[in-house]
Amino acid sequence: MSGDFLPEGTLRGLPGPLPAGERILWQGAPTTGGALIRIYHARLVAAWFAACALAFGLSAGSPAAALSTVGPTLVVGAVGLALLRLFAWLTHRTTVYTITNRRVVLQAGIALPVTHNVPFAQIEGAALRAFTDGSGDLPLQLRPGLRIAYLQLWPHARPWRLGRTQPMLRSVPDADAVAMVLARAIEAHAEVSQTVRPMIVPRPRAVQDNPGRLVAAE
Repeated sequence: MSGDFLPEGTLRGLPGPLPAGERILWQGAPTTGGALIRIYHARLVAAWFAACALAFGLSAGSPAAALSTVGPTLVVGAVGLALLRLFAWLTHRTTVYTITNRRVVLQAGIALPVTHNVPFAQIEGAALRAFTDGSGDLPLQLRPGLRIAYLQLWPHARPWRLGRTQPMLRSVPDADAVAMVLARAIEAHAEVSQTVRPMIVPRPRAVQDNPGRLVAAE
């Protein structure tokens, strides 16, 4: 959705002006480094080209032949990693995650921005997967019967959950603080609507140094 067609007063990252009584609690985006490693898997790509270069070098009959095969392989690998870093930066620049006191909004798309609204009433559960650099993933489990196509969400979806897709705030900085903002917003919304809602449980101190641990919502 182009900004030229948005109503006047629309804030960045939102599909339209905020209704009365709704306010933004947090906005952010995936870190470039997190997108590079966890979305575009730069480490695996680098390892693949390094393994190919090593295999070509060992199978070459002479040092000159090894150089003629290993060199181009490493150059192609470097170009590929540079492209992945460009995509990671573009993902960071074009993505806006928004948490309000009523919903989560995911706006993303390098070529064509798409906005997904996830009201708290549609969220059955949430979780925090924290990493050692302080960033983390926050997947949102939708209530039964609600589904967003995986390809529409990717890369802002929990990996490998194809049957029941989960929108996910990926590699957000200071993930602990963001998780607390979301948990308190869901809890406050539940009190106002007089319904039971899940909330994100902060990571216990004992697991803060355990990268990639998923803390399920209660």
